[in-house]
Parts: sequence; C-alpha cells; structure tokens
Amino acid sequence: MRKINFIILMAAIAMGGAGCKPTAATKDPNNPFFTAYATSFEVPPFDKIKNEHYMPAFKVGMEEQKAEVDSIVNNPAEPDFENTIVAFDKSGQLLMRVGAVFYNLNEANTSKEMQAIAKELAPIMSKHEDDIKLNAKLFDRVKKVYAKKDKLSLNTEQARLLEKVYKEFERGGANLPAEKQARLRKINEEISSLGVKFSENILAENADFKLVIDKKEDLQGLPEGVVTSAAEAAKEKGLEGKWVFTLSKPSMIPFLQYAQNRALREKIYKGYLNRGNNGNAHNNKEVIVKMADLRVEKAQLLGFNTFANFELDRNMAKTSDKVYELLMRVWKPALEVAKKELAEMQALADKEGANFKLESWDWWFYSEKVRKAKFDLDEEMLRPYFKLENVRDGVFYTAEKLYGVKFTQKKDVPTYHADCEVFEVKDKDGKYLGLLYMDYFPRDSKKGGAWCTTFREQTINKGKFITPVVSIVCNFSKPAGNLPALLNYDEVNTLFHEFGHGLHSLFQHCSYYKTISTPRDFVELPSQVNENWSLEPEVLKVYAKHYQTGEVIPQALLDKLSKSSKFNQGFATVEYLAAAILDMDYHTIAKPEKLDIAAFEKKSMERIGLIKEIAPRYRSTYFSHIWDGGYSAGYYSYIWAEVLDADAFQAFKEKGNIFDPETATAFREKLLSKGGSDDAMTLYRNFRGAEPKIDALLKRRGLE
Repeated sequence: MRKINFIILMAAIAMGGAGCKPTAATKDPNNPFFTAYATSFEVPPFDKIKNEHYMPAFKVGMEEQKAEVDSIVNNPAEPDFENTIVAFDKSGQLLMRVGAVFYNLNEANTSKEMQAIAKELAPIMSKHEDDIKLNAKLFDRVKKVYAKKDKLSLNTEQARLLEKVYKEFERGGANLPAEKQARLRKINEEISSLGVKFSENILAENADFKLVIDKKEDLQGLPEGVVTSAAEAAKEKGLEGKWVFTLSKPSMIPFLQYAQNRALREKIYKGYLNRGNNGNAHNNKEVIVKMADLRVEKAQLLGFNTFANFELDRNMAKTSDKVYELLMRVWKPALEVAKKELAEMQALADKEGANFKLESWDWWFYSEKVRKAKFDLDEEMLRPYFKLENVRDGVFYTAEKLYGVKFTQKKDVPTYHADCEVFEVKDKDGKYLGLLYMDYFPRDSKKGGAWCTTFREQTINKGKFITPVVSIVCNFSKPAGNLPALLNYDEVNTLFHEFGHGLHSLFQHCSYYKTISTPRDFVELPSQVNENWSLEPEVLKVYAKHYQTGEVIPQALLDKLSKSSKFNQGFATVEYLAAAILDMDYHTIAKPEKLDIAAFEKKSMERIGLIKEIAPRYRSTYFSHIWDGGYSAGYYSYIWAEVLDADAFQAFKEKGNIFDPETATAFREKLLSKGGSDDAMTLYRNFRGAEPKIDALLKRRGLE
C-alpha cells in the first residue's frame, strides 16, 4: 500500500518566487489557472481544466518565481526575516496552484497526454528549482538573516522557518563551487526524469497484466462477490463471458486467498512480483542502476558519505545506524514468529495431502485456512459488515467523537472523477475547517496503493487564513453486480490510516508553507495512530453493520476478530521490514557501482535471513516508494512512527477512555495542529511527557 503524504508535492514545487505580473498577452483568459476559481469553496474547476492548460501555466508560474526572486535579491533594504525569509516562503502561488492539480491528477487520474507532459516538465522544473537554490545573491541574503538569528526575537515557528530555508539552500548545493554546482544540476535533472520513467513503467506494467479465466472450474474456492467483480472486469475489457483478474490488490489478494487452482495463484503472484523486471520496454532495472549511482554522487557532492545519511539528516533518526538498529531489533522476533506461522501452514497442507513444500504464492491461501481452523474466521465472514459507506461513517464518527468535527457531503462541488465524494468539514464551534475529497476505487488511470494529498495547503497569507482542500485516494474493492462495495479488514484499516493524514492536514494551523512539512519518519504518526480506533468494539458497533439487514456485527464475531488480531503478524512484519532493509541497503552504498539489481536484492535478503516463502513487500523494480515516491531511505518510517503511535494511543488507554476529551484535545493542539513548526520529538514530548519506548509496539504485534 503506497502512502504519499500531502507534503511531498509542496516540498517538490514550493521552492520560491512569484510576484511580478506578466503581460496580459502571456495569460490566456481561457486558462482556468490564470483566474480566481469561481467554484464552491474555490476548488479547482476540474471540468474546465484541459491538458493544454498545464504547460502554459507552469511556464508563467516559473516566470513569476524568477521575477519574485529578482525582487528579493534587488531589495535595497538590509535583509531581514520579513523581506527575505517570509517573502521567499510566500512566493510561487501560481506554480503551487497548477502543480497541486497536475501532480495529483497524474497519480489519481492520468492519461498518456499527462504522462507526456510530466516527462517534458521534469527537466524544466529541475532546472528552475536549481536556478533558485543555486542563486548566490539570494543565498547571501538568507545567510545574513541566519547569521543574526539569535538576535531576532523569533518565535518557535519563525525560528523553524529560518532554519528550514537556510538548510534548504545548503542541501541544494548553494555552498558548492561553480563546477560542482554544474554537476549537481545535471544529477538533479537526470534523477527527476528517471523518477518519471520509473512511475510510467509501473503504471504500464499494472495495466498490461491480465489473468484471463475462461473455465468456470478454475474459479473454484473464490467467493461469489470476487467472481462477479472478475466477470465485470472482463466485460469492461471486451471479454464478456470470461473472468479477468488484475494486479490491483482488491482483485489479486482474494484470488491468492481463496483460488484452489495453485498454478493460477502462482501465475498472478509472479505477475505482481516481476513488475518492472520482465525484459520488456517497461523494465526498471536500468532506471534503478542509474538512480542509485546518481544519488550516491549527489550525497557525496553535498558532504555526506551515503544518500541515506543525506536524507536522514533532516529526519528524526538522523543516521542510518539508528535506522538499522530499530529494524533489526524488530526483525529478529518477527522472523521467528513468521517461521512458526510457516510451520503451522505446512502442517495443515501436509495433513490435507498437498504433497509439496509451500512457496511464497501459497502464503495467503494457507494462512486463510489456518485462520479458519484456529479462530473459525475468514475475511469473507467480515466483508458483509464492512460496507464502504458504513466504514466511512465510522471514520467520521471517530473524528467527531474525538475532536467534535462534522462532515457534510456536498454534491455541487467539482470533482476530477465520478467516483469522488466531497465533504465539507466544520469544527465543533461550527467554523469551516476545509474540504475533503475521497476517491475510492481502482482504475487503469490511477496508481496502486492509497495516499493522502492536498489540492490546497493550509497557511496564513497576508493575514488571511487559507483553508485546506484535502484528498484521500484509495484502491478499494468496487461494487459488483447487486453487491455494494464490501471491504476487507485491511481496506478498513487503510481508510482509517489515510484519514489520519487527512485530519493532520485539516487541523494544521501554520503560518508558513515550509513549516507545514514534517520529517518523513514523523509524518506517519497521525495516520497510524488513527488506525487504533478501527478495531475498538465501541467503534466497530457504529460502522460494522450487515449491508443487507443493518444488524450490528455480532459479539461472537467481534471476539473472533479480537482473538485473531495478532494472527499472521510475523508475515506482515517480515515482508514490510525486508522492504525497509532493502531500501536502506540501496541508499547506504558508499560509491557508484553499476549494480546488478537481482544479485544486490538477493544478497541483501540473504544477509538478514529472509525465508524464501516470503518476498519483500516491495521488490526493487516496483518499489515506487523509494524510486519515485519521496520515501528514499525512508520506508523505515512506518515502523519508526509505529513506535510513536503505539505509545501515543496508550495515552488514551491509560485514561480508561479511548475518546478521552482532554487527551484528544492535547493530541490535536500539541501535535496535529503544529505541522512541522517545531522539532518533531519536542512536539511528541509536549504531548506525551516523554520519548516513546518500543515495548508497546512489540506487544501490539505479538512479538514479545
């Protein structure tokens, strides 16, 4: 499941400058980006935005940035916090505006035309950003303000902004000599283009794979809803009368769990496992080789021995040693639990007369059998109680009870796809907080996974509070035949997770764009802590209602769910940690070396003793998080943040009330509302009173 924080987009494009107005001839009055949005809540007029509008708007936005940078640089007044640091932060409005639409839609609802624009845009934007970060006169003004920071009487957020701006230039190569700056520009340009290529390849691989079934006996074991969905997918692809399964998880995972045809389970699993590694035009191995080498070179140009340490320098972890220490501390007990899980499954398979050793494509199938045998429970027993609309209302209920916020669906707001729902969000005092888009279902034009982003960030500009427009994008099980969208528990948990990101964005109260962003290993805390409420009996009884009868999920089923909550956690933890360690191994390389990707991955996994029956959650050639998703040397962040969230949820448990108003208010005011306006661990200590310990995490996952 891919999770992209809303800050990634802004961090990528909010690099400075706006201001001087180009001539009227420069701005086509028919281009929606050049006029105020005359829509409800001032959201983008998606129905009026066409592909031909993007590039002209990007180009004018870049011109405005350059003009604003010139204005800052040529200001005759002595550099100070307002005329240099704040002016820089509050710039780039048009570029942020068009970028927020283009980059989000290129992930959620792309097309060949948009992908071509992205490819053309990548080197242009890279050059433009480098022009700003390597502007010696601008950096000179920033340095002069930074040099007197202790005399400026700045508040905490202002001091944080100054620190971030200075570090941004420093990390962008402003201190390098001219010849090294020239090389850095070329590296940045190529990395940017390679990221676009990687993403394009994976989208193509996902779209190209189809498991087409034309014999009904090959569907044996599959639930009725899964079969109906596959028939509808076949019809959409012009294969009426057959059944089509794809690599989207709502299609693939149930097939792996229930299909009795082992050869077909192997086929779809290997189709997933070999994406970007099929020896075709969409092969990602060469992309990775180039990107890994360029990242090492970039890090060392900037004074770091590895790209991991370059990235981690701005995170809570700080060094790769600390990351490895955490990952390996959890790895050892997790691997032991996974081996016990495998032994249980093999014993069951042997008892049934399977007469083969289990492989990685057997894990889902036999783990479901073990779950059924041990707990009299399988996922299909739960689906009827997890109707999408009810789960959504349960997410809303949790937020309303914790924070008093209210959600009202709006039908008159433009959307970028018919699947989207839109909700107005108001605070407990009735004050408008922001707007929330929710986009639930897979399609060929959408990347896999789930993420939260924004079409407009919260900030304060010229004394005006700018409200956010937040978007949650998922790939959930679709309605099929006469059945509504019925989720599995993983999808339920995902919605709670992404909604935690959404609340973080809605509750932020930051004065500057650059103080919104948090360290990568902190950003998953708000999302992961929100997952905790999804399995609480009080919350389950609100949203877990049978889609036909409205009957609340029976207590007996709740008891089974509770007893099985730690089931298969060895597998889940090991496949995640294997990917996190693979990420770190790629980014702790200390010199460019033209890697053999298959050999590197094999050696990495052998070093930690990964058993062959489990593959990393993301293998190298489709590991979008780290090659095109902003999580390079950062996939560990989920487990790092889980240490925080397990400890944070204890604050509610200790009060004996998971909706304790005092604790909820403290969590919102001391942490969620602060964005990145203070040091992340300082924010956490302000809420919890102490730094977290790993014990709660190990207990939760059953790894003690």
